[in-house]
This record gives sequence, structure tokens and C-alpha cells, in this order.
Amino acid sequence: MASRITVIGAGIFGLSCAWELTRRGASVRVIEAARIGGGSSGGTVGALAPHAPENWNPKKQMQLDALVAAEDWWDEIARAGGVDPGYARTGRIQPADPGDRGRIEARIVAAAGNWPTGFDMRLTSAPEAALVPDSPGGLWLVDNLTARLAPRRACAALAAAVRAAGGEIVEEAGPQHPDRTGPAIWATGAPGLAALGADLGRPVGGGVKGQSALLRPHADPEALAQAPQVFAEGVHIVPHADGTVAVGSTSERYVADTTTDAQLDALIARAQAICPALAGAEVVYRWAGIRPRALSRAPLIGPWPGRPGHLVANGGFKIGLAMAPVAAALLADLLEGRDRIPDGFRPD
Repeated sequence: MASRITVIGAGIFGLSCAWELTRRGASVRVIEAARIGGGSSGGTVGALAPHAPENWNPKKQMQLDALVAAEDWWDEIARAGGVDPGYARTGRIQPADPGDRGRIEARIVAAAGNWPTGFDMRLTSAPEAALVPDSPGGLWLVDNLTARLAPRRACAALAAAVRAAGGEIVEEAGPQHPDRTGPAIWATGAPGLAALGADLGRPVGGGVKGQSALLRPHADPEALAQAPQVFAEGVHIVPHADGTVAVGSTSERYVADTTTDAQLDALIARAQAICPALAGAEVVYRWAGIRPRALSRAPLIGPWPGRPGHLVANGGFKIGLAMAPVAAALLADLLEGRDRIPDGFRPD
């Protein structure tokens, strides 16, 4: 591995790469145009949820590997830097339609076949949780693989771990091309996808605006901290350790602003209708950001075509927090001479 590596971008992908490289003994310098976690990685939701276990493919396997590894990975980061990232494997609960029972049971069987021993899905008619979504059919699908992470705390924890291990992080560096020695990893979100596409002469992805919020319900904060997250009607409802509950998010293509608006109001109202326990909850934080979405819907990881010594870590979109441990390991392995990157993830 090169003795000096530059990482451009201090979001979840950039910081994860910096941590993985630092822990392997590399000298790492992170250059951030604005501030740590200031872009799409600074949201509120933090749902680390698996893809549907049927129709298995390399992308689903890669995300599963990351989800399984996440507990030990984030624990090591918390111990290294002394900052809690808000990680917990609390599971997930979803309303189930009895009329769709055949498909649901097939999904349960697929999870048993594709997930490691100890992780499963099951149907229940009596869920015990601080937040239970309405289910007209009286059935809920629960799993014990899904986890949560507090995105801004996770970025802060990674930064603290990198610095504690001897890495350097430069914030407020501006958009100029950074001075560097050795390889460079570009983890620069939606602007990075635009730059890569312009370089290749074809679109590789773009930004998708998302809006989310943090609510403070009247429920017991300690019970909420251990409650499974809810997924219903396309809405993620994620309880966090501090007693807040994140709801999100919208997906607004071809929108470049980062202001919150009536779409977030509608999302909050929908979450409160899904989980009546959220009725009357105080809205303590409203967030909007532009998330990088690759055309392939899979993260782009690997060499930047035509730029020797330049690498890409981008396109996490909705699963960047979940994919970060494996994405970082793949790039670190590549810099050590081992290429394990699946074809569907390569920028070329």
C-alpha cells in the first residue's frame, strides 16, 4: 500500500475509507470542502436495513456482508475515538397484509436461505414495541438484522477515530483541487458523480434531494431507544438512542435546493398516521440534502477510468451508511493489491 493516501470528502464513504486505511497502517489525509458530515451524510434517518432477501444478487450480498460486519466495526470506531456513533441492532417491524401471505412467507424462506444463522424474519400477531405501525390485517413482519445509526454522530465518531489513529482531517478547504501525494480517493457525493460523468463523456448518476425530520414523541425515551424501527408505505421511522425518532425521506429528482418545504410536512403527517404514538410529537429538526445516486443503483467503487492513482467511492444514495464498511474494505484491499470489487460496482 502507498505510504500516503489522500481522501477527498468527509462524508460517510470518505471517512470510512480513511478509517479503514488508517487502521491498516497507512498515512491518511482527508480534505473536506466544507465540514465533516455536512453533505448528504449529515441526515437524520440512519436506517441500516437489508434488501428484500428474494432474487439474490451481488449487490444484496455486499450489503448483507456490511450489515453483519457493522456491529463490530462501529464498536471498534467508538472505542478508538471515544465518540458513540449511535449504532444499535434493534430490528424492524412492518405491517403485513394477510392477503399477501404467500409472498411474505416466501420472503421469510428466502431470508432463512440467504441470511447467516441467527438472523431471520417472522410473522407475529402480537408485536411488543414502543412504536407499532397500524396493520389492518393484524399481522406484522419483523426481522432482527436491521440496525440503526445516528448519521451525524457516525461521521463525528469516524473523524475522531481517524484522528486518534494519526490521520489528518482538513475542513473548510474549499472546492479547489487539493494538493496531494500518493493515491487519491474521491468521495465527493453528487458533485463527484457529475465530475466523473463529464470525464467519461456519459452520465453515471446524479443528485436526488431528500428531506427528513427528527421528532420527539411523548413516549418513554428509554423504551424508544431500544425499539425496532418501522417501515411502512415507503416511510422509514427510526427511533434513536436520545429518545428522538427520525422519519424520512422524500426522493426528489432534478431538484437542487436544500430547503425543507411542504413535502416534509406531508411526510411527517404520513408517519404520524402510520404510527399513532407519534401524534403530537415535537419536530425538533428538519433536514434536506442532495444524495448521490448512481444510474446502476449500486455504489461506484474502484479506479477512476483514465486517471491513474485516482479512485472513486460514491453513489451510496439511500444505502451509503449501510454499505460503508464493505466499500471501505474493498478500496483498502485494492490499494494493497487485492481486487475484490464486483463488476457491477466499478466506475468503468
